[in-house]
Amino acid sequence: MADGNDDYVYDEATGEWRPAAEMAAAAAALKPEVRDAAGNILTDGDSVALIKDLKVKGANQTLKQGTVIRSIRLTDNPEEIDCRFEGIKGLVLRTEFVRKR
Repeated sequence: MADGNDDYVYDEATGEWRPAAEMAAAAAALKPEVRDAAGNILTDGDSVALIKDLKVKGANQTLKQGTVIRSIRLTDNPEEIDCRFEGIKGLVLRTEFVRKR
């Protein structure tokens, strides 16, 4: 190990100790981009608007076109986002039905 200024992390794929900064950069590169219906890149905390009316399964409610959803969270699936909306817990929306505001 070269110098004591950098933390090292064991990389199970290669069986080597690598700098933590290098491992973090490699992990970020593997994360797929999440895009909305218009092709804009989405990130955690963005606000989105619905582009069509959506019936919510498990709730007797329809979210209307143009409804704004604030503070989205990205999931492991690049085609889905996790969000909250008044009265609906655990709402997951497909990215094909939203556009970034």
